[in-house]
Amino acid sequence: MIERSVAAPWVKGIAELLKSLGLNVNALFQAVDMDIGCLEDTHARYPTEKISRLWEHAVNVSNNPAIGVALPNTSTPACFDVVAYTMMSCTNLLSGLERLVCYLRIVSNTAEVTLEKDLSERGYWLNLNITCHGQPVPRQRYEFSLITVLSFCRWVTRNDLRPMSVELSHPTPSAIHAYIDAFKCPVHFDASQNRMLFSTADLMLPLPTSNPTLAALHDRYAGEYLERLNNTRLSFQIRELIIRRLPSGDPLRGDIAKILCMSERTVQRRLQEEGTSFLQLVDDTRKDLAQQYLRQPRIALEQTAHLLGFKDQSTFCRACKRWFDMPPGQYRDKLVALYS
Repeated sequence: MIERSVAAPWVKGIAELLKSLGLNVNALFQAVDMDIGCLEDTHARYPTEKISRLWEHAVNVSNNPAIGVALPNTSTPACFDVVAYTMMSCTNLLSGLERLVCYLRIVSNTAEVTLEKDLSERGYWLNLNITCHGQPVPRQRYEFSLITVLSFCRWVTRNDLRPMSVELSHPTPSAIHAYIDAFKCPVHFDASQNRMLFSTADLMLPLPTSNPTLAALHDRYAGEYLERLNNTRLSFQIRELIIRRLPSGDPLRGDIAKILCMSERTVQRRLQEEGTSFLQLVDDTRKDLAQQYLRQPRIALEQTAHLLGFKDQSTFCRACKRWFDMPPGQYRDKLVALYS
């Protein structure tokens, strides 16, 4: 299994939000077997599965499904750890968000953020995807992540920034006003992705904290930090390459090894040392992505099979039966019912 984790500063932001809402954070952490003492260690990391369990437990205890969009009362930059400094020293907000895309793995190697130009050229979509072994990702993780990014953008620009649109993949909730109040823009549900649309004008806003000299220093520090993380786990790098190549079919170990400037034998040995194999990484990655795609009814099963690199739907169906003990259509119905 791929070891995925979230940095303590980000988890501390979650804890401080839950505390501000009157919840007993110590009890919440204890209930999901998380060591709350690690929050003070900026180098500590928590398994992604436990973050999901924490959100699920917090929702049950608070009886508030919209808890993820509660606006944080704490200092937003702290959640992003060293990534915040690289973003703050950029010339404008677009450059800052590009740094977030580049260095996000410092905060979480279970999440992926991309920037995509809007087809109508109104601005850029900030797309968020989170993967988690063996379980669907609670919608609150997406909501908290998006509102935290937006809060940071508001803080760093000194502007009450309002996205042009927010799209969330889960069904329309009963408390829609909570989402409108948080994002201050139209919010659409049952979407194919979890994302926010920023206008070009807002993204070009100059940052008051911009400093070219510090930007170079912060980039170098963040790059070295990220390199240390990457060097620790080869499987993280290979997984990223697998994801990019899946729509083209089965990723080949030889092709991946060539990109990494390694021999196939070295790749095999390094992965064995990490307790996995290339074939296991491909299978685990497909399973994680399948769970995300199948939660989105608008993505057809045929398209899902293609995105996962299967040559046909019957091969995809056999894989789902092995992963989830049921065919993809039945598993999709189960996920939709569970998170509707």
